[in-house]
Amino acid sequence: MYFSTRYCVELGYFLHHYGGMYHIMKKNILIIDDSALMRRVLSDIINSDERYQATEVAVNGLEGLELLQSRGKDFDAVLLDINMPKMNGLELLEALKQKGIKATVIIVSTIAKKEARETIRALELGAFDFVTKPESFIEVKSNIFSDRLLECLTTATKAASSTVKSTAIKEEKLLKQVKTEVQAVKDAGHKKASGMVPQGANKLIALACSTGGPKALHSVIPNLPENLDAGMLIVQHMPGGFTKSLADRLNELSPLTVKEAEDGEILRKGTVYIAKGGYQMRLKKQDNQTYRISISQEPARHGLLPCADIMYESLVDTDFSQITCVVLTGMGGDGTVGISQLNKRQNIYVIAQNEESSIVYGMPKVIKDAGLVDEVVALNEVSNAIIKNVGVC
Repeated sequence: MYFSTRYCVELGYFLHHYGGMYHIMKKNILIIDDSALMRRVLSDIINSDERYQATEVAVNGLEGLELLQSRGKDFDAVLLDINMPKMNGLELLEALKQKGIKATVIIVSTIAKKEARETIRALELGAFDFVTKPESFIEVKSNIFSDRLLECLTTATKAASSTVKSTAIKEEKLLKQVKTEVQAVKDAGHKKASGMVPQGANKLIALACSTGGPKALHSVIPNLPENLDAGMLIVQHMPGGFTKSLADRLNELSPLTVKEAEDGEILRKGTVYIAKGGYQMRLKKQDNQTYRISISQEPARHGLLPCADIMYESLVDTDFSQITCVVLTGMGGDGTVGISQLNKRQNIYVIAQNEESSIVYGMPKVIKDAGLVDEVVALNEVSNAIIKNVGVC
């Protein structure tokens, strides 16, 4: 068969420029950072993965805003620094919100105390998640930062990856195990909570969340009353240095007290305790019928510090009249194993966030599919569901 020279040239041009499209459509990433070195580091990491390409860079929020206004739909995700000249990251997020421009933004932040507060504010303004910047050249050369960044991009852009597939397989095995345990509890005649228990009873709320959690907590915690008839424990997957800023910000916005949990402090009604990032949190019963919080340095479970399963498992031998378990947005299935253990021994009531309002419908889906959920609600209904079940004192 004969092909003309012109046809061959045109075919070669097409395959060179467009042939790759049929193999994999790369996700386009916009980098907004005033540091030339950081832009280079981020670009190299992104371009090292065949699923992504660093399409554009901007040196400040103003340049980034112009790109997002004119070409916002071209970008699948945005990596955003906070402290920049002309327009910082927070000002950019506020401008996007004001102008109604939608973008999937990942904050690339330092652990500095000031920037930790700003990172929490960025999540409150709608940022998808954050990744902490490497603190040394050694950390840049290691895989820790790049793996975390690519994992975050994978979740944010819903790109297929072996990590995500592996997680799905683990969740499927987990579900089979938990469903068997739940059925065994039902067969044994154990009765779950049917709703609100009497005022003055000894009650507890235990909440778990991950990706999208900080923003979700800003919708839930400030709407709980000061006289809530229970203490509240929260595990939010977050590294050390950020949970105190999250607690402080929620405390500013809420009628009840919100604080980062401290080792040895007594659990009190009307107070919300957020597990310290980088540590595990448990609740321990004392001889005088009070409960103290335990914060410990120990290995991560399934890579999680703090881990919700550990918090829930610590409640198995407690004497609460009812434990209200709440599971909000987040990747994975943390919390399901711990709640299934509680289900065998305690009077529990489980509230899960629905798919439509979840940033990542992982943790609420796993707990629901396990057959442990009593109530599925939208995010804006979670606080009312808690109040209805727990009551006020």
